[in-house]
Order: sequence, then C-alpha cells, then structure tokens
Amino acid sequence: MKRSRMRRWLATIALLCVTMLASIPPSQGAERRLLYVATPGIRDQLEYGGHGLLVFDIDHGHRFVERIPTGGMTAGGKPINVKGICASARTKRIHISTLTSLMCLDMTSKKLLWERKYDQGCDRMALSPNGKLIYQPSFERDPWYVLDALTGDEISRISPRSKAHNTVYGLDGKRCYLAGLGSPLLTVADTTTHTARQTVGPFAQNIRPFTVNGKQTLVFVCVNDCLGFEVGDITTGKKLHRVEVQGFAKGKVQRHGCPSHGIGMTPDEREIWVCDAPNRRMHVFDATVMPPRQVASIACRDEPGWITFSIDGTLAYPSSGDVIDVKTRQVVARLTDDQGRSVGSEKMLEIDWDGERPIRAGNQFGVGHVTE
Repeated sequence: MKRSRMRRWLATIALLCVTMLASIPPSQGAERRLLYVATPGIRDQLEYGGHGLLVFDIDHGHRFVERIPTGGMTAGGKPINVKGICASARTKRIHISTLTSLMCLDMTSKKLLWERKYDQGCDRMALSPNGKLIYQPSFERDPWYVLDALTGDEISRISPRSKAHNTVYGLDGKRCYLAGLGSPLLTVADTTTHTARQTVGPFAQNIRPFTVNGKQTLVFVCVNDCLGFEVGDITTGKKLHRVEVQGFAKGKVQRHGCPSHGIGMTPDEREIWVCDAPNRRMHVFDATVMPPRQVASIACRDEPGWITFSIDGTLAYPSSGDVIDVKTRQVVARLTDDQGRSVGSEKMLEIDWDGERPIRAGNQFGVGHVTE
C-alpha cells in the first residue's frame, strides 16, 4: 500500500472514531454513587453534621462533596428534627420530612420546590416505587396521609389509631406497611383503595423500626424492651419467632427508649442487621435459617438507632456514621462533614448518577430485594 493511500485510510479511520465518540452522550461512562444524609437526623442535635442535605462520594472513601440547603426551620430560625427521607430517580425528586412539614427538592437543580405542613405533623414516610405516592404518617397521631408525591396534595387518609410512626412500601407498590408507637399490630394497607387490608401480630410489645422481605411474606420488627427482634408471617398474620441478642446485656440508652431501634435486611436477604444502642453495636444474623442465627457483632462509634444499606448491598450504614463493609464486617470509613464534625443521621439513602442524570435511588429502609 502506498504511503499516500495509507495516510488517507488512517485519516478516514480517525474521522470515524471522532464521529463515534462525538455521538456518545457525555454522561456515559461517568456513573457516580452518592450518599445523601439529611440532618439534623438525630433529634435536633446539630453537632452530628449541622443542618441540610449532606452529600458523600461513596466511590472515593465517602469524602464530603457538598451541603445542599433545605427548609425545615422554626419561626425563630432553628432547624427542626428530620424524621424521614425518600427519593425517586424517575421523578428526580427528594423528599424530607420534619416534625411539622414535608419538603420536596429537585435532584438536578438542588432547589427546594415546596414545603408543606399538615394539620397533625409528620413522621417517617415511604414513597411508592413509581415515585407518585407518599404514605406520610402524622406525628404520633391517628392518620397516615396519602399524598401526591409531586405536589404534596392530600389524596386520602388511613387511620389505624396506632400513634402513626414508621412506614415501609412493598417493592411491588401494592401494599404499604404502617407501624405506630402505640400498637403491637402492624397494619398492612392496600395502596389502591388506601384502606387497611389486614394486620400482623400481635407482637410482644409495641412496634418500633421494622423491615420486610422482597416477597412480602415476612416482617422483622424491633419492639420495646427487646434487645433483638421478632419475626412475623405476613401471609397468615401471625408472629413466628422472638430472636434475642446473645452475649450482650440491655442497658440505658440515650435515645428512643428501647435497646434495639433499627433493623435492616441485606438486599440479597442473607442477613439481618439489628441495632444495639446500649452496647454501641450492630449485630448480624444469618437469615437463611429460621429463626435467624446470630453470627457477628460490630462496634460503632456512637449509639446506632437506624440501619440501611447501599443499593448493591456491599455497604452498611448505621446511623452512627460508620460505613461497614458487609462482607468483611469491617468499618471502612466514617462520615465527616465540611467542618470536620462526625456526621450521624437516621435518615440517609444512596442515589446513583450517570453524569447529570439520576439513574437509581435507594431507600432509608433495609428492605429485602429477593422477589422470586
């Protein structure tokens, strides 16, 4: 081949390569995993990260990225306790509840779109899988509000009269699970009719944090005065097991008034992680057997009062701000804010980005993801 022909051939190939690269959207190949932490997420205590929505880079040692301003203030300008957080990559919205209001932020612009108050306050809500509905508990009163997630408008109410508190949506969006501070029964709501279809329990005492498996056949609940958890059968509505932590004693706690306030299931459903506030531990249970079997205990830097996981299930996030590798059970990072403070919050979740486009959002609950 002559040199001139070779040069033309190489130039043609180069032009084709440039054209192909130019046709690829700039977001491709730039996926990021970010952890969003709403504060004050431990009561109204600003020493755990101040006020706002803190963002951490999961893939770079959980380094601090930015602080997004939020609402949720008293008339005197004091930040109010954050009660819950949820997000949808479909709608590009992040919702944060406080004792008195529900806020909606745009993921991409990072702007507060609206903040609305409801007549009986707010607690920890849950968002439907399609991002369209929120089941928003009042603050320890009778009703759960059923809200349009885009506008905050009230659609309906459901009132189990259990002192509304914690809420979990099933993965298929057909059921929502409602637990109140004043009842040992878990209410299962039909999200088409917004009515109570059944209850699960009674459990030994009133229900605190809880989680469900992907098939929505089992529920794992923390209850008052139990260092450990109980297991319920959603299909039959009956309590199955009580599982108590071995080798550790119940003791005084700073918050929540119960030794285990926080429970989560790894997405693959192989393990249950439960909080131990008095001993500052996370206890790990093998969930491939019933009742689950205790297999490990992990020290935390502060009392854990909540637990959730990364979307891929490789990382555990107790509210103490420790980041734990699920496989090795080692603390691999600790969250620190822009002022060098140790960050702690019971309200956090992961959002993944492809360039400037959100592509998936996790949740604040350790819900199982095995559906077959």
